[in-house]
Amino acid sequence: MRFRHRDGSIVHLGYCATVHPAGELDELIAGLDDCAGPVRAALDVPVLGVGLWLPHQLADRLANSPASLSKLRRSLQRNRLEVVTLNGTPHSHFTDKIVGTKLYCPDWTDPERLRYTLDLVDVLAELLPADASYGSISTVPLAWRVPWSKARNRAAREAFDRVEQHLARTETRTGRTIRLAVETEPGCVLEMVGQAAAWLDRYSSPYGGTSRIGLGLDACHLAVQFEEPADVFQMLWRAGVDVVKGQLSVAPTLVDPSDAAARYVLSQLGTPKYLRQVREWGGPGVDDVAQAYELSGHAAWRMHTHLPAHSAAPDGLSVTTGVLDDCLTRLVGGGHPLTHHLESEVYTWPRGRHSLVKRITKELAWLRGRLTDLGLDEVH
Repeated sequence: MRFRHRDGSIVHLGYCATVHPAGELDELIAGLDDCAGPVRAALDVPVLGVGLWLPHQLADRLANSPASLSKLRRSLQRNRLEVVTLNGTPHSHFTDKIVGTKLYCPDWTDPERLRYTLDLVDVLAELLPADASYGSISTVPLAWRVPWSKARNRAAREAFDRVEQHLARTETRTGRTIRLAVETEPGCVLEMVGQAAAWLDRYSSPYGGTSRIGLGLDACHLAVQFEEPADVFQMLWRAGVDVVKGQLSVAPTLVDPSDAAARYVLSQLGTPKYLRQVREWGGPGVDDVAQAYELSGHAAWRMHTHLPAHSAAPDGLSVTTGVLDDCLTRLVGGGHPLTHHLESEVYTWPRGRHSLVKRITKELAWLRGRLTDLGLDEVH
């Protein structure tokens, strides 16, 4: 969906296609035909944004096969879909029962992460609508926090410098601006926005320009860390770091950890396939909810699992809708939008076709209402 901001620019709203992952091109196209297209029709909008996830083998194929890219483009056109953003965080189509920290591998010290990201840049430059101001690609917060060292940090810096050079060459060659959006995530090297702002300061653009590398602001991750949006946005402004992309979902909160029934409800959310990091207000955290017994239990807990923005709080818990609303207001509610890319990110929903279409439609309709309340006009 597209919205006209009061400054005349276009804000794009879509959803992340990791909710129907695809390892091969035909599987990706089937997801567009069976899910994304019907969601667009149900919302009755002229175009719907879908944030594609391309595993590394598929990214390589699309970057190097014009025929494959044309086949994908025809599917997007047939379903009246647009691609302004890609999810470049997971590198592979994981079939493991437990993924854990492998989600962040290869990290930015590994040349394979660079190669994969450059492929995504080349693909997005070809798929990006002609009237989009830029394209964005999400990526990992450098790496899982251990092991980390000055040498590994230098390797990541060198890789990012090469990405920045490739982004500049791509813009010169195609006339399309592609930007890298670095997420923060609990347990990673860049765990909090302050850490990311300090690391990304090198790529900030002076004199109010637009940087090619900036922050991917995930409202769920921010909330899990108990970061206050007012402080976060002030910090980014001072550092001159751009928000390239906003990812929209909420996190569950356990206000009273002594409530055994509510603790059980929390432990059942999400999927054990991925880490479900827990943070305690004002204190430490653990890398998975199964380790929550190590926490003091004297203050509220929040867990890293993405819940729909429109969802009601599970029994005994609350959700961080207030944090999401605050982020949205600061991102697009002012005189100028801080980002033009907004994406619903919920990847743990049931995979049944009809239930998935219905859930995504409801989620995007809820977000559409929020953006309208902020004064943005839907483009029909």
